Amino acid sequence: PPLDSAQIVSSEVLDADGDLLRAFATPEGRWRLKTTVADVDPQFLRMLVAYEDRRFYDHRGIDPIALGRAFVQLVSHGRIVSGGSTLTMQVARLIEPRSERSIPAKLRQMFRAFQLERRLTKTEILNLYLTHAPYGGNLEGVRAASLAYFGREPARLDIAQAALLVALPQLPEKRRPDRNADAAEKVRARVLARAAVAAIVGEGEAERAALLPVPTVRRQLPAYAAHLAELAVRKEPAVTKHRTTLKREVQAGLEAAAAAAASRLGPKVSVAMVMADIRTGAIAGEVGSAGYFDSSRAGWI
Repeated sequence: PPLDSAQIVSSEVLDADGDLLRAFATPEGRWRLKTTVADVDPQFLRMLVAYEDRRFYDHRGIDPIALGRAFVQLVSHGRIVSGGSTLTMQVARLIEPRSERSIPAKLRQMFRAFQLERRLTKTEILNLYLTHAPYGGNLEGVRAASLAYFGREPARLDIAQAALLVALPQLPEKRRPDRNADAAEKVRARVLARAAVAAIVGEGEAERAALLPVPTVRRQLPAYAAHLAELAVRKEPAVTKHRTTLKREVQAGLEAAAAAAASRLGPKVSVAMVMADIRTGAIAGEVGSAGYFDSSRAGWI
């Protein structure tokens, strides 16, 4: 399996506490933030396994029971009702996309799943799924989707948010909530209605979660400290996580103050600010200009 290319993720610039200041898209333009089991809400993981692959921890990449059920449904309905894919098979497809749906392609996917199970632990397989699962547009992975749709890291999700993130990867473009809220709401309800999922969250909780609205706006990912972030990535392009001494709350406050000050000073004037911790000398905030994308103020300088 192409495990080396599967490690290509977005570069991240972090503050002193590990909070995301800014992310950069992958070379192909994807927002693919590296995500591990430790980064996501445990209840989301339980819901994901219950809905997608209940025997995930017992099989070796292929679930004969699920495949048998899918075959019986194909014969009885005359069409594909469920694909019988395990999470490992889905990972195989995500890291080595196929252009067609055919029996040879499915057999190759199953063989790749068997290879993955031989080489990786179950946690490592889940990490790949959490990083590469598609969520509509150029969003890949649970972290990118959670930040874009909910404005929060996936470490603490409510039941409705977790159910939506479980549901979207199967048909991400048709179900993305910012473009088709009705479809997103229906498939989220389908996840919550699944008996195995309801057993995890509780019948009453699942019913209440299904009544909540889905997000209808895609948010911008955090984009603080533009100048420092670009410098960090330019200096060490091979590094995926760049740690700084900045404090995100301080940085956000300084950027807001700089923008407000510049608006009073006229259209051609810019502002630069630096804040340091007087005890240690560590830079807590650094604003290079009043607005990075403001061409009238040459904000990129």
